[in-house]
Amino acid sequence: MQYRIGIDLGGTTIKAGVVDETHRIICSHQQPTVEGFEIVVADMAETARFAAEKVGLEWDDFSSVGVGSPGFVNPHTGLLVLSSNTNWRNMPLKQELQKHIPLPIFIENDANCAVIGEMIAGAAKGYRHVLMLTLGTGVGGGLIIDGHLFSGGDSMGTELSHTPLIAGGEQCTCGQKGCLEAYASVTALIRQTKEAMKESPETLMHSHVEKYGDVSGRTAFDCAREGDAVAMRVVDQYCTYLANGIGGFITIFRPELVLLGGGLSDAGDTLLEPVRRKIEKYVFAGDIIGVPLIERAALGNDAGTIGAAYLGDM
Repeated sequence: MQYRIGIDLGGTTIKAGVVDETHRIICSHQQPTVEGFEIVVADMAETARFAAEKVGLEWDDFSSVGVGSPGFVNPHTGLLVLSSNTNWRNMPLKQELQKHIPLPIFIENDANCAVIGEMIAGAAKGYRHVLMLTLGTGVGGGLIIDGHLFSGGDSMGTELSHTPLIAGGEQCTCGQKGCLEAYASVTALIRQTKEAMKESPETLMHSHVEKYGDVSGRTAFDCAREGDAVAMRVVDQYCTYLANGIGGFITIFRPELVLLGGGLSDAGDTLLEPVRRKIEKYVFAGDIIGVPLIERAALGNDAGTIGAAYLGDM
């Protein structure tokens, strides 16, 4: 039996998983992401080692370790060039991790890992041209062209979340204004929800917050399913932003399949159906040549871990 191991570095959680020959995670371990680069690197190695030990494996049982990290990642140099959410710049992620792990290490952007995972074992299996967006604290983007990961001439392309959506619009974490991420991330949706709640004391979203404790990405979608008019407007506007951004990517890349992943994809058809209805408007000649399938990613939070585990094979 051949095993692979992948590490998914998240903003709040580090997760490592052992993947078997059937592309399943047979064991995983996770722990919180804390502050401090050196501490995080040591925790990544520890998380992977604990995952392996749970199924009686050691480093010698693996040929390599793959890592998915948010932000600008250079897979050739192993540098985490920029992570805007942590403000890390030019951090030697691979070099530091190598001090803890005696195996070849491969590093890639986390959204790229997610689309690789979906291509190998999920909803993108059998497709050769796939666009994937992960909707979470930020927005991640991964692109498969002709069956291969596309990452640009400097291997740091497809930062789709920081393409401009509205010139001079909302402030983005990258320092620019009007990026897709500033309108289509869960962070942006929470801002939009709070603004609507402030203007509408009668909306069901207030009682939702009282029940669940705080405004989240679920608030507007849950209340929209209950027929709350204010929540429905929030969801409709959010889906318009998202469809607008995706439409531009479809016009450029013409994928066969668009996948939506990340925590917000749990909204299911409440998210997918409005985006599907709106998308044609934002795609060049969409009413003539049609638009690709738009589906929910299948692997959930496992996609990035599985994709990272296979980086050594790409």
